[in-house]
Amino acid sequence: MLELKHLKTLQSLAETHSINRSAEKLCMTQSALSHQIKQLEQQLGLELFKRKTHPIEWTPAGQIVLHTALLVLPLIQHAEKQLKAHKQGESGRLWIGVDCHTCFEWLLPLLRPYQERWPSVDLDIVPSSNQTPLRKLQQQKLDFVITSDPEPIERIEYTALFSYELVAVLPPGHRLLQEEWLSAEDLAAETLIVYPVAEDKLDVFSGFLQPAGVRPKAIRHSELTLMMLQRVEAGRGICILPKWLLKNQKDFEHLGFRALGPDGLWSKLYAATNTGQTQLPYIQEMIHLVAAEMDV
Repeated sequence: MLELKHLKTLQSLAETHSINRSAEKLCMTQSALSHQIKQLEQQLGLELFKRKTHPIEWTPAGQIVLHTALLVLPLIQHAEKQLKAHKQGESGRLWIGVDCHTCFEWLLPLLRPYQERWPSVDLDIVPSSNQTPLRKLQQQKLDFVITSDPEPIERIEYTALFSYELVAVLPPGHRLLQEEWLSAEDLAAETLIVYPVAEDKLDVFSGFLQPAGVRPKAIRHSELTLMMLQRVEAGRGICILPKWLLKNQKDFEHLGFRALGPDGLWSKLYAATNTGQTQLPYIQEMIHLVAAEMDV
């Protein structure tokens, strides 16, 4: 019996306290609005408000219907807004996987402004557990993966985010700080502290040491960047990190660093998405936000 038009009418009457002004607001004639109210009262067998009162004096039945209108209409308006946003590509899911240990340093601070800009996007960072992020992306368990190691996987496309230089981080007073840049052979006598991943996934091995046929004296592993820096500070080895990361580590700005090779060792990060998803506006926004933040 109750229809959406009835709820909108009573909501308007509660706001304007006038049939004339409500009719104008609802783009109706006064007689059409009066007829609608009278017809509803006849269907309900109840009077909704007392005539010729100002402000409108609602009957108990009218208060029930008005309370319903005030509860239901905002929910409908919210649903319509969400559906419109979804149609325009402003709503959706963005579950992010990270295939890069140092990415959290710059990614986490970007999430708050992104969420403020896209409140209708379900945003989260999903742990990789026992599957690589790219495989989870292929299975649509993720929507966006940040990786430095793009693989040719069916139905996945890559967008370049930014390039960055990797440098050797050295303890204060280390002998290699005398060099302008380091060769692969310079690392042969060093203990190298790296993340616990396969060597072919680390640029210092695949792009620097292995082509020269060099291995460091020893290899130590650490999950956390801060622990790597602390171990370097304590003279327990050296590590290889993005140059941009060191600029953000004020507690370790006393540590020295040197380029790897005369031209430096460079790497590139990519955004991986499922084919056809890259052009979604909220995914494009994340790509642009990262590229702008990391313009190094």
